[in-house]
Amino acid sequence: MNRLSGTTLSSLPAEVILPAYDRQQVLAGVVHLGIGAFHRAHQADVFDRALAAGDLRWGIRGVSMRSPDVRDQLKPQDGLYTLVVRDGTRIEKRIVGAVLDVLVAPEAPADVIAALAHPDTHLVTLTVTEKGYRLDPSTGALMENDREVASDLVSLTSPRTAAGFIVAGLARRRELQRPPLTVISCDNLPHNGARLRDAVLAIARHHDNELAEWIETSCAFPQTMIDRIVPATTPEDRDGLFRSLAVRDHGMVKTEPFTQWVIEDWFAGPRPDFERLGVQITSDVAPWEDAKLRLLNGAHSAMAYLGGLAGLRFVHEVMAEPAFAGFVERLWDEAEETLTPTPGLDLATYRQALRTRFANPALEHRTLQIAMDGSQKLPQRLLAGAGARLDRNLPIPATAMAIAAWLLWQDGRDETGAIHVVDDPLAAVTARLVAATPDPLERAAALLSIEAVFPPRLSRNPRFSGPVIEAYARLAASGARSAAASAGSLS
Repeated sequence: MNRLSGTTLSSLPAEVILPAYDRQQVLAGVVHLGIGAFHRAHQADVFDRALAAGDLRWGIRGVSMRSPDVRDQLKPQDGLYTLVVRDGTRIEKRIVGAVLDVLVAPEAPADVIAALAHPDTHLVTLTVTEKGYRLDPSTGALMENDREVASDLVSLTSPRTAAGFIVAGLARRRELQRPPLTVISCDNLPHNGARLRDAVLAIARHHDNELAEWIETSCAFPQTMIDRIVPATTPEDRDGLFRSLAVRDHGMVKTEPFTQWVIEDWFAGPRPDFERLGVQITSDVAPWEDAKLRLLNGAHSAMAYLGGLAGLRFVHEVMAEPAFAGFVERLWDEAEETLTPTPGLDLATYRQALRTRFANPALEHRTLQIAMDGSQKLPQRLLAGAGARLDRNLPIPATAMAIAAWLLWQDGRDETGAIHVVDDPLAAVTARLVAATPDPLERAAALLSIEAVFPPRLSRNPRFSGPVIEAYARLAASGARSAAASAGSLS
């Protein structure tokens, strides 16, 4: 069966947009750690457009931190894949050629280090998800007791973590007297650049203080905000694309038209003309970051757990129900009062855009996908806003309901009786607490005692725990739709 590749590009239908540059002339200026669907739909799209604009320094060497799946998808296709953009009324198909190759870190750690140290490399980007940073969700500190972190603290011959690979690559660059790098976190962490930098420096100091000082004074770790909804690709998506292209593409990704990337103006060397590519370069990312985490990501998590408990599979189905749509508005009202306005960020316009994006049925964004890794996501998506409101003596009815939905999600069963997998680094901990506490209110209190998720300043504050446990009781007694509809209004 025909497979998408350099040799089959000429056979594609005329409406498919092809790479507008000579791939043989492209240099690998970017090493990307964590080459999943999000990177291929977001940062790789930007670098592909940089290549199309004539700057051929920005090809990507992808690194899969765990599985060989993406390598196995893309290698037979010469790194090519289709980016499918859907908004319900329009479908655009574009072949992205920016990915030159994919390394699998556990199989070839020396090759990853060599790529980081290569003279063509100027940028390192990361999408390794919140848990990939090995940071304590409540404190932000490097989890030195984590098995893989502990391994990297002993030796960096074969690193196990993203931060470990970065330290090893920077150490090699310094040995070879090559320039420092700009390292750009593209994950949903507050102060993502600073936290990544702290993790890298913590590992570096265990090995070489002079190396740590060179990294601290020479390398750049800008803060960023990234925004694009990228649902998981399904077999049905691939089959549909095959019917339209007449070639198989095992690496396709689907996304929405909206895309945003905001980067702090801090670079250690060459970079693309980001501004020309639609990327916002700013001196202060924090207001953008907080708005995205608390409005988009906070609402996503709330819809995933409330909608998931109600048996709804997709975000657009959740938004189609008035009880949930009204709840999201009240959640946004609470979050908006904690945000700092900044020039260029119009929160009313942003909220309207989110309504449209969430309602897009073509994306088929699964609640179960968003529900993954909740223990890592709640602190920045919901708990930070709750803490900010409590600091101002403001109530948290909608935020408390969203948090309570995560607590009830840990039972592993929705209101229809269907069983779901709690896909989370702390799943064993929550399962043990659920099993040990048959009384619902005691169970909610036990889950709130998990300090890796809920800092004591919140969990021991009755103004936080009281509303959350009350919301949990209503949710368990009356179901997600009724509880969402009754979550108090701020009007």
